[in-house]
Amino acid sequence: QVMLKESGGGLVQAGGSLRLSCAASIHTFSRYTMGWFRQAPGKERDIVAAIRHSDGREYYADSVLGRFTISKDNAEKTVYLQMTSLKPEDTAVYYCAADLFGRIPIRQEDVDSWGEGTLVTVAS
Repeated sequence: QVMLKESGGGLVQAGGSLRLSCAASIHTFSRYTMGWFRQAPGKERDIVAAIRHSDGREYYADSVLGRFTISKDNAEKTVYLQMTSLKPEDTAVYYCAADLFGRIPIRQEDVDSWGEGTLVTVAS
């Protein structure tokens, strides 16, 4: 069982930046494709970004392309999401996800473990 713990959420003004972190408690972290999903109030949970286990290739949703950057530190067993030029529509609970030997983009039905989520609020 992979345990994931997100941190770094909070309140930020539009145009600002935040960095989310997700720490994983697992020995074989390098085998996992990692991703970030988000769920805004009243909406479905959607993928934001993912990074493939095998080669570090990245995937981004169109809505965040050019503003968000995902990175993965296998030594620290942590995945990050650097968010810049934040918009009010980025307000959501952000979830970390792990998919063993997964493809990108990660499909929700393929996720092996989810974090509990961290709230990001972007004020206009």
